[in-house]
Amino acid sequence: MSRILAASPGTDVLDVGCGTGIATRQFQAAGCSVLGVDVDAQMAALARETGLEVEVAKFEAWDPRGRTFDALVAGQAWHWVDPVAGVARAAAALRPGGRLAVFWNVQQPPTDLAGAFSAVYQQVLPDLPLYRPGLEAYAALLANAAAGIEQAGGFAGPEQWRFEWQQPYTREQWLDLVPTAGGHSLFAPAKLGELLDGIGAAIDAVGGSFVMSYTAVVVTATRVAGDARARFD
Repeated sequence: MSRILAASPGTDVLDVGCGTGIATRQFQAAGCSVLGVDVDAQMAALARETGLEVEVAKFEAWDPRGRTFDALVAGQAWHWVDPVAGVARAAAALRPGGRLAVFWNVQQPPTDLAGAFSAVYQQVLPDLPLYRPGLEAYAALLANAAAGIEQAGGFAGPEQWRFEWQQPYTREQWLDLVPTAGGHSLFAPAKLGELLDGIGAAIDAVGGSFVMSYTAVVVTATRVAGDARARFD
C-alpha cells in the first residue's frame, strides 16, 4: 500500500471490487479519501456499515460522473473485470499521472500442508481444477492483466511489483477465511462443510496452527497525459 501511494500524485483512491472494504479501510487509515465500487449489493452494504462510501455497479459500466482519482486499486478482484474494458474505464477515472494498481496475495502453504490441502480439494471437489498454490498458478492471470493495460492504451507500459510476507494462522482462523475465497460461496453447503472438515483435520495433523507465506503481486501502470474520457463515454 505504501508503495502504491508513494507512486501516486495524491490520496484520492478508487477501490474497485472493494467487497466488504478490507483494503478500503487500510487506504482510509493511511489518510486517503476512498470510494469503493462493487457489483455485489450485499458486500457493499456490509462495507457501508463500517462507514465506507460504496457505489454498486459493474465496474466496466460504472459512471465516474466527471470525478477523477489519484489511484485506482483492486485487491483480489481484477480477474472479475474485463481486462480491456476495465482499463479503459480506469483511464477515464484517473488523473494524468494517476496510478492503476491491481494486486493479488498469492499463498504458499508449508510443503506438507500444500499437499494435504490439495488432496482434500481433490477428494471433495474432484471436478474442480487441482488446488495449486503459488505464483505458477497465477501466471496467466497476471499476464492477462498486463496485456489488458497494453491493449486498452492510456497508460505507460505495465510493471510488476512483488512483496513477500507471512501470516500465522490457527486452525479456527484459517477455517474462517477459507469460505471467503473466490468461488467458495458457490459450493453446496454440504460440500463446503466436508471441505472445511478435511482442511481442519490437515491442520490438526501439523499441530493445529501454521504459517502461510504470501507474495503480494501488483500489476501497475501510470496514466499518461491526454483526455481519454471522450473515447470511453
